[in-house]
Amino acid sequence: MKTFQTLSELAACVGQEVAVSDWLTVTQAQVNLFADATGDHQWIHVDPEKAKAGPFGAPIAHGFLTLSLLPKFFESAFEIVQSRMGVNYGLNKVRFTAPVPVGSRLRARMKLLSCESIADNGVQMAWEVTVEREGAAKPVCIAESLVRRYV
Repeated sequence: MKTFQTLSELAACVGQEVAVSDWLTVTQAQVNLFADATGDHQWIHVDPEKAKAGPFGAPIAHGFLTLSLLPKFFESAFEIVQSRMGVNYGLNKVRFTAPVPVGSRLRARMKLLSCESIADNGVQMAWEVTVEREGAAKPVCIAESLVRRYV
């Protein structure tokens, strides 16, 4: 995990890959809980037997489940000591570029695209987040995430 003392120290990294998260394993239990939370019980996610005969040969995680892991990836990748809180502000772009079979290990690479001052002693950052699946040739998700942090 990388540690930054201040938001200014992090802002100096605009244009660079700042951090890479820890690996995280996607489980069938997570997929089932996500299906319950969102009401998306499509068989390709929640019926392992039927999914074996489907296009991916196994159940896959919801794309939005993969996206919802972004805060966890950020948390495991770096910390800012002199920041009291961060909030998700939104997304500019999201693409789900490959499936995530249950049991996959994922991690994220974070590139800081911009960092602008905002009111209340804060900054708004745009991050290019590339979610990788261990052993896969291409990423499973690429998102431009907007995050606000406050001192």
